[in-house]
Amino acid sequence: MSAANDTYRSTIHRFTLGEAVVSTIQDGTHIRDAINPPFVLDKSEEEIAQIAARNNLPSNGFESGYTPTIIRIGGQTILFDTGFAPLGADEPAGHLKRRLAHAGYAPEDIDIVAFTHCHPDHILGVMDGDNPTYPNARYVIGRKEFDAWSSGEGIPEQRAGTRDIFLKLIPPLADRMTFLEDGDSVVSGLTAEAAFGHSPGHMMYRLESAGKSLLVWGDVTNHFVFSLQYPDSLVGFDDDKDLAIATRNRVLDMVATDGLLVTGFHMPFPAVGYVERTDVHYRWTPASYQTRI
Repeated sequence: MSAANDTYRSTIHRFTLGEAVVSTIQDGTHIRDAINPPFVLDKSEEEIAQIAARNNLPSNGFESGYTPTIIRIGGQTILFDTGFAPLGADEPAGHLKRRLAHAGYAPEDIDIVAFTHCHPDHILGVMDGDNPTYPNARYVIGRKEFDAWSSGEGIPEQRAGTRDIFLKLIPPLADRMTFLEDGDSVVSGLTAEAAFGHSPGHMMYRLESAGKSLLVWGDVTNHFVFSLQYPDSLVGFDDDKDLAIATRNRVLDMVATDGLLVTGFHMPFPAVGYVERTDVHYRWTPASYQTRI
């Protein structure tokens, strides 16, 4: 998909939650040519076709979207993940920096960059050429995530290229980083929560403001049907597949039980919604007008 098609699509979504202002910005999308792999690795082509048909989706591929989130709270502006490196207007992804202005921000306005994890679509945009994209920002990242990618311990062989990207981009910023454990506060009202598995030290972030809550869950699920509805299915993108399954089931149960509003990096734009428990699985329910009340 070319970026030109995005002129027909919304790429900015902004709403107030309690005393916080939340913006989701689509960094871009890619069209992938198959569903298995990376998703439902335990399903046959026939089963996948049936799942796709039930959800009004094609069975020969999927659209992967990338949606960083910005939260403005307590005088601080926090960006969650940075998308791909800034690219030209005709590229399918890498548009976060260009689209910041549409959401009312400049790169210099970002006070904190919070990483959920260190896969390329979440960290490549931290640099613009040889310079930090967000020159005034400090950075927060899970301690376990940083240490795993730094040492290479437990990193699967197929992620060797990802580790090279990490080593080039992230350790040089370490003197401006805060390393987080499960339950640590980023700023008042914003807490890091462990969600390991998709990557070794994957983190979520929970916003609590004026009695309202939002979970920035990163890549707990990577597709609103083929991953979220089938949390026990193996996903090729997950670095520790068994742990990722356990985390998906735990987080989906929590979100569905608590009626918690979520923003997910790979959920359909605007990437804000709820998880509904059904008789046999879960279902993604996009947020609509209720966030404006």
